[in-house]
Amino acid sequence: MSALSCTRLATWTVAAVLLQTLGISLFVLGFFPVKPALSGVSGPESYRSPARDSAEDQNERSLPPYKLRALYQELSQLPPSFERVILMVIDGLPAEVVLGKDDQPPSKIWMEAMPYTQSLLVNGMAIGYHAKAAPPTVTMPRLKAMVSGAIGGFLDVAFNFNTQALLDDNLLGQFLNIGWRMVMLGDETWLKLFPGIFTRHDGVSSFYVKDTVEVDHNVSRHLKDELERKDWNLLILHYLGLDHVGHIGGRNSILMAPKLKEMDDVIKMIHLSSVLLQGDDRGETLLCIVSDHGMTHSGNHGGSSYEETDSLALFVGLNVNISDYASATRNTAYQVDIAPTLALLSGVPIPKNSVGVLIAKTVDSLTDDQQLRVLELNSWQLLRLLQAELPDLAFRSLQYTFSDDQEFNITNCNKDKTEELFYCLYSNAASLHSSWKSKSLKRSNSEDCFDQTMAAYYEFLRTASEWLSHSATDKPLDLLATGVLALFLSCLILLGLLCFLCKEVNADIASIHRWHLEETLTFGVILILILSMGSSSMVEEEQYIWHFVTSTMYVALVRRTVQSLPTRGNQVSPSGVKGRKSRLYYQICSVTALLISGRLLRNWHQGGVNWTHLPDISKWLEHEGSCLVKWFQLSSVIVITILSMIVLMSLRLVKYFVLMINLISLLLGGLVLQHTVKNQESSLTASTYGSTSIAQIIYATLGISTIGTAIVVPWIIPISIDFQDKYLFVPLRDSAHVIGWRYIFSWSLLQQILQQPVNSMPILLLVLQILACMSYFSTTSPHYKKWVEVAVLYYMGMMGHFSLGNSNTLATIDVAGAFINQAIF
Repeated sequence: MSALSCTRLATWTVAAVLLQTLGISLFVLGFFPVKPALSGVSGPESYRSPARDSAEDQNERSLPPYKLRALYQELSQLPPSFERVILMVIDGLPAEVVLGKDDQPPSKIWMEAMPYTQSLLVNGMAIGYHAKAAPPTVTMPRLKAMVSGAIGGFLDVAFNFNTQALLDDNLLGQFLNIGWRMVMLGDETWLKLFPGIFTRHDGVSSFYVKDTVEVDHNVSRHLKDELERKDWNLLILHYLGLDHVGHIGGRNSILMAPKLKEMDDVIKMIHLSSVLLQGDDRGETLLCIVSDHGMTHSGNHGGSSYEETDSLALFVGLNVNISDYASATRNTAYQVDIAPTLALLSGVPIPKNSVGVLIAKTVDSLTDDQQLRVLELNSWQLLRLLQAELPDLAFRSLQYTFSDDQEFNITNCNKDKTEELFYCLYSNAASLHSSWKSKSLKRSNSEDCFDQTMAAYYEFLRTASEWLSHSATDKPLDLLATGVLALFLSCLILLGLLCFLCKEVNADIASIHRWHLEETLTFGVILILILSMGSSSMVEEEQYIWHFVTSTMYVALVRRTVQSLPTRGNQVSPSGVKGRKSRLYYQICSVTALLISGRLLRNWHQGGVNWTHLPDISKWLEHEGSCLVKWFQLSSVIVITILSMIVLMSLRLVKYFVLMINLISLLLGGLVLQHTVKNQESSLTASTYGSTSIAQIIYATLGISTIGTAIVVPWIIPISIDFQDKYLFVPLRDSAHVIGWRYIFSWSLLQQILQQPVNSMPILLLVLQILACMSYFSTTSPHYKKWVEVAVLYYMGMMGHFSLGNSNTLATIDVAGAFINQAIF
C-alpha cells in the first residue's frame, strides 16, 4: 500500500475541517432559527379587514398625533377605555404568591404580607391572571414580550446583559405615535430598550442583587409627586428588590415577607390616590401590576419550570363585575397576551408581530358590540401573521357574506391541512359575528348567539396564537440533522487520517502498547457523552452522567490497586519491598479518599431539573441552621490552609521560600476566616465597609502571591538547558507542580468567599480529590498515559461543577456571587 502523500493528506485535512465548519454552521442556524417577522409598524390598516386594499395608509400614517388618535378611534369604532396607564412591574414575583396555586389560596404568610392586594381581589376590585411566560425567563426578553406580544429566542439571554434598543413594533412606540407622554422609574433595561422616548426617567441597575432596599426606594421616592402630576399618560414603575431578595435568599428568605409588604403599600398608595379613585380631566386610569417571571425555591430563574414561568398579571380599575374570589384569582393567560390587551384598552393598534390574544374578562365593561369588535380586530391582526407564514391562506377567500334572513350552523373544523383549519375556524367566528349583527335571530336567542360568537373567536385566536408561537420557536430538524451528519463525517475523516498516520509511523504499535481498562474507559466516556446529547432528558440531568462516569473510573482505579497487591507467586527483592509497600500505601489512601469524597459530593446537591426536591446534604444543613453551616465553612478554610502548607513542605524546595509561602498561606487563611465570621450575619444585606475592605485585601493578596509564585519559582528551581540530560524536565515538572498547587489553593480560598456558605465543604472535597488523584498517579507504574490522568481530572471537574448545585438550566446561575463584597455598583 502506497504511503499517503503530503498533498493528499493536506487536502483531506482541509476538506474535513471545512466539512466540520459547515456542520457547525448548519447546526447553529437550526438551533437558533431566525424568527420570521413582519416589517414596519401597525397603523390604520389594523382596523380594516386584511382582504381590503389599504393604499391610503401611508398618507394616514403621516398625520399629527392628535389626528392619528382620532382616526384610530373612528376606524376602530371604539372609544379608548383608558387614557392613562400605570404599569407596575414587580420583578420576579410568582403569581402563586398573590393568586395561589392549584385552586388553593396563597399561604398564610404571603396573604398576611399583602393584605391590601388581597382585599382588592376579595372585593372584586381587581382581577388576576397566571400569565405564563415563555423561556428564557430573564428580564429583557420578558419585557419585550409584554410590550410587543412577540415570542423571543434563547439568544435573548446574551442580549440581556447588553440590552439593545427594541426595533420591533411595540406598545410604547404606538403610544408615542398618538402623543402619549411617558415616565419610567426603576430598572434601566427600559431605558436601553426605548432610548429617548421618556419624558422623565430615573433608572437603576438590575444586576447589583445585593441591594434590596435602595433599588426600590429610588422608585418610590418619586411616586407621590408623579401621582399628583397630570403631564403623563404612561407611568412605568419597575421594582427590582423582590427579585434581588430571591437571588440572595430564595423564596423563603426572611426578607421576602417585608418586601411583599412594601410592594403592597405601593399598590395601596396608587389605588387610594385621586388618579385611580375618581380619575381626572385626563380620563380613566388603569393600574396593571405584572411580573416578568417567577422564581424557583432557591430564588433563581431563567429556565422553563412552572415556578419560573408563573408570572403575574393583575388589573385594577377595569370596572368589571367579578362575582367571587375564585373568579378573580383562578384565571390563566399568556404573557404575550398583555400587549394586545393594553393596546385595545388604550385605543392603539396591536403591535404588528404580536401573537397574543385579548385576555378574557378584561373588556366585560364594554357593550356586546364593542366586545365582539375588539375580538375581530385581534383576529385580523393574527390573520396577517398567518398569511406571512402560510401563503396559501388567501385573505380574499376569508370574506364571508351573510344574508339577513339566513341562520348559520357552526362547521366542525377537523381539518388535516393547516390552512383549511384556520379558514374554517375564522369562517365560523366571522359568520356568527355577521349573524349577530344582522339582528335576524329572535331576541330571546341573541344572548346565546353572542356567547357562541365569543367562543368561536377565542377558539380561532387561541389556535392561531399557539400555532404562531410554536412556529417561532420550533427548530428545523432537517438543518439540525444535516449539521450533525456533516460533523460526524468530518470526525470519521479525521480519525481515519489519524489512524493511517499512526500505522505509517509504527506498524507494530498494537504490539508495543496494550490498551488498559482505564484508557478504554476514557474513550468509552466520549461515546457516552455523544449519545447522551441526543436526549433532552439526559441534557437536563447531565449530572448523573458525570457522577456515573467518575464513579466508574474510581472502580477501575480500585481494580488496578487490588491488582498491585503482592501475591505469593511474586518474587520481590528485599531492596524493593520497602518502596513497593510505600507506593501501595499511598495508592490505597488515595483511592479511599477519592471514593469517600466522591460519595459525599454525589449527595451534596440534587441537581438537574426533575429531582431537585429530593433530600440532600445541603438541604439538611440549611434546615439545621446557619451555625452548623458556619462551622463547616470555617473547618473547610482551616483544612485547605493546612493542606497547602503540607504539600509545599513535601516538595524539595529552598526552606526560606517554603516558609515565606506558608506564612502567606496562614495570612490568607486567617483573613478568609475573619471574613467568614464577620460576613455570615450580613449575607442577606449589602456588604459593610469592614467586610468589603477585608475582601479587597484577600483579592489583592491572592493575586500577588499567585503571580509572584509563578515568577519566582523558576529562579528557585533553576532549569538547565542541556538536551543530553535525561532529567531535563524534572525541574520543570517540580516548578509546574508548585505553581499549579499555588493556583489551586488560591482558587479554593477565593471560592470560599464567592460561593454560597453551604458549598464550602464541596470546595474542600474537590481539593482533596485533586490531591488524591495526583498522589495516585505519581505512585503507580508508568504504563498510564498522561492523557488518562488529564481525563480523570476533567471528569472530577465536571462532577464538581454539578456537585456545587449547578445544572444546564439558567435558573442555577448564582448571580449574587458576582457582587460579593462590593460596596457600590
